[in-house]
Amino acid sequence: MAGYTPMMEQYLSVKAQAADALLFFRLGDFYEMFFEDALTAARELEITLTGRGAGQEERVPMCGVPYHAAEGYISKLIDKGYKVAVCEQVEDPSISKGVVKREIVRIVTPGTVMDTKAVGEASNNFIVGVALTDSRYGIAACDLTTGELYMTSFPAARETVKNILNVYRPSEAVGHAAALEYLRDENTSPALLTTERETADLTSLAVQFPDENWTSHEPVRHTAAAQLIAYLNETQKRSLSHLRSIKAYDSEAYMALDAFTRRNLELTETVRDRSRKGSLLSLLDRTRTAMGARLLKRWIDQPLLDRTEVERRLDAVEAIHKDWMLRKELRDELGEVYDLERLSGRIAYGTANGRDLIALKTSLQRIPAIQELCRTLGSQPLTALADRMDACTDIAESIEQAIAEDPPVSLKDGGLIRTGFHAKLDELREASQHGKQWIAELERQEREATGIKSLKIGFNKVFGYYLEVSRANVANLPEGRYERKQTLANAERYVTPELKEKESLILEAEEHMADLEYELFSDLRTAIASQMARLQRLAESVSALDVLQAFAEASAERRYSRPHWSEGDGYDLLIEDGRHPVVEAVNENGAFIANNTSLTASDGSILLITGPNMAGKSTYMRQVAMICIMAQIGCFVPARRAVLPFVDRIFTRIGAADDLVGGQSTFMVEMKDIQVMTEQATERSLIIIDELGRGTSTDEGMAIAQSVIEYVHDRIRCKALVSTHFHELAHLETSLSGLRNGCMAVKESADGVTFLRKLVPGAADSSYGIYCAQLAGLPESIVSRAYNLLKDTPAVGTSHSVAVRETAVSYAEAPAEKPAARNVVQLSMFGEPSIPAKPVKGTSASQNDKLLEKLRKLDVMRMTPLQALEWLNDARNQLSESGENE
Repeated sequence: MAGYTPMMEQYLSVKAQAADALLFFRLGDFYEMFFEDALTAARELEITLTGRGAGQEERVPMCGVPYHAAEGYISKLIDKGYKVAVCEQVEDPSISKGVVKREIVRIVTPGTVMDTKAVGEASNNFIVGVALTDSRYGIAACDLTTGELYMTSFPAARETVKNILNVYRPSEAVGHAAALEYLRDENTSPALLTTERETADLTSLAVQFPDENWTSHEPVRHTAAAQLIAYLNETQKRSLSHLRSIKAYDSEAYMALDAFTRRNLELTETVRDRSRKGSLLSLLDRTRTAMGARLLKRWIDQPLLDRTEVERRLDAVEAIHKDWMLRKELRDELGEVYDLERLSGRIAYGTANGRDLIALKTSLQRIPAIQELCRTLGSQPLTALADRMDACTDIAESIEQAIAEDPPVSLKDGGLIRTGFHAKLDELREASQHGKQWIAELERQEREATGIKSLKIGFNKVFGYYLEVSRANVANLPEGRYERKQTLANAERYVTPELKEKESLILEAEEHMADLEYELFSDLRTAIASQMARLQRLAESVSALDVLQAFAEASAERRYSRPHWSEGDGYDLLIEDGRHPVVEAVNENGAFIANNTSLTASDGSILLITGPNMAGKSTYMRQVAMICIMAQIGCFVPARRAVLPFVDRIFTRIGAADDLVGGQSTFMVEMKDIQVMTEQATERSLIIIDELGRGTSTDEGMAIAQSVIEYVHDRIRCKALVSTHFHELAHLETSLSGLRNGCMAVKESADGVTFLRKLVPGAADSSYGIYCAQLAGLPESIVSRAYNLLKDTPAVGTSHSVAVRETAVSYAEAPAEKPAARNVVQLSMFGEPSIPAKPVKGTSASQNDKLLEKLRKLDVMRMTPLQALEWLNDARNQLSESGENE
């Protein structure tokens, strides 16, 4: 480093300690960056790039940001995937000799951001430590902003790792290279920052968590947690006192949901634009606190398998649900509680200001009323929850006594501490206040003595107190007493011996007062930080109560009912008038068309659903899965009655999707999903497959569909909902005892076709695909040509390609005579038919032939007497109209 200035040599030595980070180097009121860091920061932050002499002939690149606005710039860099090392002055410049000593005080990474505005109040920001043994994988997950810390372990399999990571969605991961390799998958998180660590000091765990019994945990968990804690200590370089407890759990205690299932069911975000609005989370989020909103998401991500715990939640929800007046009072009280988790985190981290402590006090003062409401509701789980709450009245009282009611944001400007709290501080305040009164009196006296009415006394941080006289009145000042201090364009500034003397006393009092206030505030903040365990336990109880009341509020709004559990070994699943919670909420004006579901030993555990496109098959299957999930998180469900088994896993294959990057077609993606199902599903799982067998030839698709259904029926024996357009598979009902056919009802009449959105027993004989094309507005020539091809195409299993080839003519050569297209009525989910599509003109097929064809397909044994009469009446009207036209 020969040839550089001492300051630049210091910069380079500090930079060497954080070579992979952008170094924010504190110089006065700015954080400066040099060399490559300056080039990168100027480009990414869009700030001015300049230069600075560094002791050599050439100037080095430099850019900077104001220290008071640094957090915003740091957040931008973190969002772009950079690390930022913050270097501060660690000694007083007034007493230092030579270059002021500077050190890195913190390294900010995507997983250690403490700015809650960047993270989101209702969101977590997890960083994970990972470890791998021969057969086990360990994960420790931490959110520094809230102090949450979890760890678990499970069999080492990439699919399982991805499923667990979907719960936390970490922004950063640290661990051994082999363990990190499991995370480097495009399906996990494209923005995941990984840091390799080859050693883990297990003794650090005993220091960080002295009350934890580490012998009761798997070693792979120890390693994952040790990697994470060591990394946090290295980057944060301060006490992590708010990380005092670690919650260990077994992943087998929760329903397993893979990434595709979460996406397909839209549990926490929508498929289309990955937004929260339109998801189950958005529908159920009636929480009143940010910490409650975060816990709600975690509950949805991890449905329980413990019936006792689910029943406790449901008991609490029922108690809150049935008393709307107490529920309203409870919601009002919770609405006054601030984010206790993040307030506690800032206090422990040493970044809380006076307003944070006032928010904590306000929140704690609401706890007694919340406890009383819980006890009044009369439910044992709510009473137990109230008993676990510690109102921390001593903390609230200490804040009340010490902190001013409306403190400033800054901790250095004074005004933090109440008058009467500290005698010495009161003396300094009085001296400062009297001094300022003396200044005001001096200004009045000087005006009288000089006769200059515009004379005034001002103050700035550079020159201190001064007398300012306009240039026109300078001649009126008496000689001798006034010492010129500063010349302005239109005025002169002076000082007098009396003013200088008083200034010294005032500034000394104010300086000592600000220092003393900061010291008193820091002592109080440290004292509260020592009670972190109490505050975190309270936050945990309040957030759980908030989620329970949110379930009750949503259930009351949407007319949900309490689910019950099937007894014995049958694992029966019975739903009466089930509804899709999110689809129902979309249209507030219509009544959702409800459907029943029966997957039992007597009715069959597999339902094979056929029927038209757009008739509601996918919605129906999704609603069954969502009802199971809602029940197992402890919420009421959208059904008149529900008797459910405890489902250990839900698998979904819904919608077409390819993997272009991975070089996989839609059909290959579907097959891989089904492979995971066949490998991991158990008797207690729920499988949902929409349009099984698509994406390949008709014959092969049908063969695969049948073999998959037979495998699920004979080998897995779990609950399954399968939809298909292969109506020929309906014959499986006769060969598979546990399978039943169901179809989405369609009303056909002489006036057209109506999709009824209702599931009925039996199999459909058409998908009405051409009718859906007509609804979509395809050109008339395309629709008519499709009718011709459909009429001339033989049944599946014959040489249909030959038939198509023989009838293949261009649209220009299309025959004048085309089959008649019916009016298609698309009945909405809410029972309000849309306007029928306009019939295709120019068709002239025989009405008698059409009626005969419909009569052949008619399933008379499944019709009610009223349906039969309606059909006959429509047929008679159609024949009458045909005769009149002739």
